[in-house]
Amino acid sequence: MSQAPGTGRGPVVTPVRVVIALCLVAPFVAMLWVGSYAKTDPVVIGIPFFYWYQMAWVLISTLLTMVAYKLWQRDQRARRAPKGGAAQ
Repeated sequence: MSQAPGTGRGPVVTPVRVVIALCLVAPFVAMLWVGSYAKTDPVVIGIPFFYWYQMAWVLISTLLTMVAYKLWQRDQRARRAPKGGAAQ
């Protein structure tokens, strides 16, 4: 028995999907690398670096997740679109 075209393919790695992965992994790497932000200087409006760095990553993570989601939507639409040829 043969399969329908396109149903037996495995996962596809594309540049867009690599960017999506980087957007989702970056916050984890930034927060798990504690040595990079385990200090008090520089102080911003009286808040030590340790705290404002983590709060900044809350906002950065939100933006990166939004970018990853939009790229994923675009990638899925492109994969579902008919390939070539004129519509009849």
